[in-house]
Amino acid sequence: MTKTNAMFWSGETLRDRLAPLIEPYAPERVDCAAYTLSVGPEIYVSPNDQTADPTTVTVRKLAQGDAFTIPPGQFAFLLTEEIVSVPADALAFISIRAKIKFRGLVNVSGFHVDPGYRGQLTFAVFNAGPVAIHLKRGQPIFLIWYASLDRESAFKKDGAIHRGIDPEVITGISGELQSFAGLSKKVKDVDKALGDRIHAIEREQTYYRVIGALALALVIAFTVNWLKDALSPRPAPPPQAITAPQPPLGRP
Repeated sequence: MTKTNAMFWSGETLRDRLAPLIEPYAPERVDCAAYTLSVGPEIYVSPNDQTADPTTVTVRKLAQGDAFTIPPGQFAFLLTEEIVSVPADALAFISIRAKIKFRGLVNVSGFHVDPGYRGQLTFAVFNAGPVAIHLKRGQPIFLIWYASLDRESAFKKDGAIHRGIDPEVITGISGELQSFAGLSKKVKDVDKALGDRIHAIEREQTYYRVIGALALALVIAFTVNWLKDALSPRPAPPPQAITAPQPPLGRP
């Protein structure tokens, strides 16, 4: 049967209909025409160049209140605490609260939830900001809106309840990701190392120039002294006295 009132659910409609659709449900989480969902028990944050072994990074389990960070330039998968259901006559839309977006966290996953879906939601996010974003389990950071379809749809999800982060979605980003911040740091490190090397070479050249100048000065000094000795006139020998010959002995 076709409906004529296909539209987004108001806050009043959310309060009337959400109790069986969101588990656990809290009436105070209704925010205008949306409902606020919170960070759940599993997260995955992509490794960066500071990670000792990127191949060992996997899904992390969180206890209630456990905190974590998403470094700048890194991806993450965040699971909702709540199990969400979407009726066959509705469609849901999801996003991140504005105050978290302003920190640089961007939702890069799908922006809708199909009719008939039931389970926890996995948000793929990217930290486009300049600093790490700090979050914790139970923190209300997601929003969901419901909209009625013009009729109950036979084209709907029909399966088991989705729980946890699917390991298959992690495979695509399981390697080390080079963020802009990381690349900038590497460029600065290389620039500093190159500058230090240039300064060291300049110091070595200065040292060898000084040694060369001293050696050249000594050679010149020895050469000048040798030339002086070689070219200076030598004094004449003193004249010898002339004596008369002596007569032979034994003759008068």
